Amino acid sequence: MDISIHASFLPHTDPDASLAFYRDLLGWEVRADVGQGSMRWITVAPAGSRTAVVLEPPAMADGLTDSQRTAIAEMIENGSYAFINLATPDLDGAFDELQAGGADVVQEPADQPWGVRDCVFRDPAGNTVRIQQG
Repeated sequence: MDISIHASFLPHTDPDASLAFYRDLLGWEVRADVGQGSMRWITVAPAGSRTAVVLEPPAMADGLTDSQRTAIAEMIENGSYAFINLATPDLDGAFDELQAGGADVVQEPADQPWGVRDCVFRDPAGNTVRIQQG
């Protein structure tokens, strides 16, 4: 069976701020930008990558109650709703560039007990962005 990851989804709370982070700061390309205002679905990816991330308005699933939508908004705000794990061959260089660009630093580069060296940021919506040496 030949199955690959096509796209993963992360919520955004401000599409323009998310574009500034993923396109301008991370240097990813925009593959699609549909909708308008806060109701935009923006597909971004590293250049040449077969996979992508779709930045979407939060809590768009059918059938959610108001209390579920509130819970999702609270989880997004505190960074516990969604995350992505990225890799780079130059962790310290990437960290320095992201920090200099104003990214929200959660953890500076550190050796983890599970065997990787990584750092952690939050994107403009509060999603956790973990970047490991690799």
